[in-house]
Amino acid sequence: MIGDMDHLPTTEAAVTALRALADAYEREIEVTHDIGADQTSRRTAAGVGVTTDPDGSLPHEAYVEFGGLPRVSVRLYPEDDALIDVEGVECPDIPRDEVPAFLRSLFDGLAYVRARRFPPGYFLIVPLPGDRTHKEFIPLVVLTPWLSSRVR
Repeated sequence: MIGDMDHLPTTEAAVTALRALADAYEREIEVTHDIGADQTSRRTAAGVGVTTDPDGSLPHEAYVEFGGLPRVSVRLYPEDDALIDVEGVECPDIPRDEVPAFLRSLFDGLAYVRARRFPPGYFLIVPLPGDRTHKEFIPLVVLTPWLSSRVR
């Protein structure tokens, strides 16, 4: 089922794909839903008691936490993107359709940390389908044991 889902049109479809991914990798999953313009994080300008967007739609945001290592959480936004946190390293603006592939790379052990000598720095590299990668800077203080074990 996971490989068949190329497009995730809604937040609920993405949550369903993430639940299937958690089952496939035998990981615990906890999901929290925020529904309504007054509940979602990017709609802070919504008035008191206003639950719909100006177009009449009801925005749906979800926060998903996976058990096990690496520690991973995903915040799915109504605007078709996500924020993925891997061991304290935030990876913003991941397209919602790429979230399952991103997590498969992490859970399959394909993701790694690249070290740079000068200027010193670390980057989380996550391979994605189509010979693409997502690269995110890691502050030195965030280098956890799991991230340290992936340094190349």
